[in-house]
Amino acid sequence: MKYRPDPALTAALRALASRAGRIELRVTPGARRDEVRIVDGAVQLRVTAPPADGAANEAVLRLLAAALGRPRRDLTLLRGATARIKLVGIAPE
Repeated sequence: MKYRPDPALTAALRALASRAGRIELRVTPGARRDEVRIVDGAVQLRVTAPPADGAANEAVLRLLAAALGRPRRDLTLLRGATARIKLVGIAPE
């Protein structure tokens, strides 16, 4: 995965995540390309991985880590392993 986030997007994601150390996402698996967007204050992720065997969840965590400029090990899926709405915990810096 080669994903280079826009610095403004990274700053906005960090601002959303810094409030509680967690961030809520709406995920679309099986998309044509990986993408992170903020629409009306909600974070939307599209990943190319299929929603099978946890592949999409792992892709979501990798993509979000890249967008935040953090290592993957700092992110934990807290809720929504089989749902489109997911809650991800972010370790403090």
